[in-house]
Amino acid sequence: MAEKLLAKGYTTGTCAQAATKAAMQMLLTGNRCEKVQIELPQGSKLVLDIQKIQMIYDEKKQILPVEVSCAVKKDSGDDPDITNGVLVYSKVVRNSNGSMILDGGRGIGRVTKPGLDQKVGEAAINRVPRQMILKEVREACEEVGYTDGITVEISIPEGERLAAETFNPRLGIEGGLSILGTTGIVEPMSEQALIDTIRVEMKVCLADRHRYLIVAPGNYGLDFLKAQYGIEDSEIVKCSNYIGQTLDMAVEMECDGILLAGHIGKLIKVSGGIMNTHSKWADCRMELLAAAALRGGLTGKKASSLLDCVTTDDALEKCTENERMLVMQQVMEKIEEYMNYRTGGKLMTGAVTFSNVYGILGKTNQAEALIYHFRKERGL
Repeated sequence: MAEKLLAKGYTTGTCAQAATKAAMQMLLTGNRCEKVQIELPQGSKLVLDIQKIQMIYDEKKQILPVEVSCAVKKDSGDDPDITNGVLVYSKVVRNSNGSMILDGGRGIGRVTKPGLDQKVGEAAINRVPRQMILKEVREACEEVGYTDGITVEISIPEGERLAAETFNPRLGIEGGLSILGTTGIVEPMSEQALIDTIRVEMKVCLADRHRYLIVAPGNYGLDFLKAQYGIEDSEIVKCSNYIGQTLDMAVEMECDGILLAGHIGKLIKVSGGIMNTHSKWADCRMELLAAAALRGGLTGKKASSLLDCVTTDDALEKCTENERMLVMQQVMEKIEEYMNYRTGGKLMTGAVTFSNVYGILGKTNQAEALIYHFRKERGL
């Protein structure tokens, strides 16, 4: 049986663009608009339904409204997006200063850190959606010969609540969601979208001329770094399973150094050159520990016993304190070797690994130096 194709959806940027086009038509013609066709950034066309229409008139009951608000319902297709089904509103109002003003209202985040798509203090409406929204405003004005100004406000009433489930708070976008999209279309289950999010987080952490990064695959690493070194989550890049891509991007961004901190259950894979640590790509945790045990001088019987363990903590429990030290010395040497190989020696690399049972298990040669440089340039 052929694999079912996943349905595509459209972005919050597309919703904002369509809602703005409809609102502008109603503001400048007075005609109710319940369906609108827009052109997406790559040139394709899309027809969307318009909801929650409000046309407000002044006391003189003039033919044309003075303010129009309407919404488009977000459809993420088969992508598991928390914004699926939310209403994205656009409110348009005439102004007398002759300029086009675009801002975010309720549920749209504000940028609070440098390094993002928009400047600090601006609404989190990214560059391409911003261009497409303003394009609709210009074209609507030109069509009827309107020459005064227009103020556009984009809002997502549920945005502040939903933003808590996104990367926005970590990225320094506060108070709501971002209006996103480069093509206008949501590609379901996009791995690239996750990597792009990591890239943005790296840029935020490298803002203000910072040149050193600390990255952690998940919450275990974040908690460890805070408890052990007093480094807050907001200073750390959460790289998920994409360790190789994160190292590639660090080279691309010309970092001076990068430190990887994580639980042994995750980082043991890096000691085998496995740079995507998701279980669907590779496991080999026990095989790698057994190999490290042999290189460290442990007996074949002890190394073989590790292969039957389910977790890395179980395997380490079979070792004495001295045996754990010998095993982890080999593991850290291999992690350092593969990190340097992936980055081509173009920046300092280091790693710290730990266990929830045994605490810090090992550090590479440059780990403490990287922590020192990271803390120094951030005044920690």
